[in-house]
Amino acid sequence: MITTLHMVLRIGLATALGAVIGMERERSERAAGLRTHAMVALGAAAFMLASAYGFKGVLGTPAVVLDPSRVAAQIVTGIGFLGAGAIILQREVVRGLTTAASIWVVAAIGMAVGGGLYALAVSATALTLVVLAGLKIVEDRWLRRRRSASLDLRMDPGAVSVEEVRSWIEEQDIKVEQVRIVPGGPGAGDDLHIVLSRPAARKAAALLDRLRGRAGVREIDLRGA
Repeated sequence: MITTLHMVLRIGLATALGAVIGMERERSERAAGLRTHAMVALGAAAFMLASAYGFKGVLGTPAVVLDPSRVAAQIVTGIGFLGAGAIILQREVVRGLTTAASIWVVAAIGMAVGGGLYALAVSATALTLVVLAGLKIVEDRWLRRRRSASLDLRMDPGAVSVEEVRSWIEEQDIKVEQVRIVPGGPGAGDDLHIVLSRPAARKAAALLDRLRGRAGVREIDLRGA
């Protein structure tokens, strides 16, 4: 029979491992951060301990059979509802899938600690950090750059609004991912830095023609198309 101290150490380790992953999500300013991941790991470990050791008193009773996996199966199913809460649909773009996946993995880590599989839990935590932090660098540097383009515009003061520029771009069936405004000095117009989903060559050419013919647009620089 597992001791009370051993149980406390297990849920403590699970909480710590979940918090480590939560810190990475917190650093990235995601909806589910340090406390959420720590609580998920803690809860999963507690459920595993309760499932494995919480019903010893009824063993030996006629027609009673202990199945330690029954609660674990429900954790795997139930954690999906919490993960779904981290997924957001914003302007036809789905966000939060990575955070939802990290919550799912943290539940598995908590279950592993609750079951006494410490090497599995620690190695899963390390690999999760590699995926979240390490592969993000690769994604940003190599993959995302190829999927997006940047458009820099310099405009006359008060000649064109940001919404007008956005509408011109979206009329060409190109998605606007980010808009950054750099205010000009006195008497100078604003500079717009716009991140676009990487357009096809035909759409990029049509967009340049559209912008070139607009009054108030002085300079155009489209990169990555």
